[in-house]
Amino acid sequence: MRTQGFRTVGLISRVAASALALALLAGAPGTAHATGETLKRASSNLLMAPLDIVLAPIVAGKTIITNMREIDDTVPVRVFYAIPGYMFLTGVQLGAGTIRAITGVLEFVPGLGLLFFDADLDPLYAPVERGDALVDYDTRFLNVKFGIDYTGASAY
Repeated sequence: MRTQGFRTVGLISRVAASALALALLAGAPGTAHATGETLKRASSNLLMAPLDIVLAPIVAGKTIITNMREIDDTVPVRVFYAIPGYMFLTGVQLGAGTIRAITGVLEFVPGLGLLFFDADLDPLYAPVERGDALVDYDTRFLNVKFGIDYTGASAY
């Protein structure tokens, strides 16, 4: 008699699971055009943020050199600006790379949820999308962009 009860529970659970699967299939949209842009952006931020952090001293140096050429200041101001400016810009680049990683974490779960819908979130951290970078190559599944100049005029 005991085995009869377990068989009944097993049969009921299989029927319920089948009914749930049919209901989900019946309610599924026929033509889904999910873009996955949020998940792509989140994955790119998670994977490329460590490279931004590692390249922070190089990007800061490049920014200093660019500013010394383009900004119309006196020679003493340019000389005085170089060392403290480099230290400051390196810190900004490190912080911005860290914020990029945090943004990737914050966008990842919503990106998974929105994968099945025709909707995307706006970027939480826009300088990543707009800033100039040492490497910028967009693919279908991942935007390979790192070495971003977070302090440049194009980033904002």
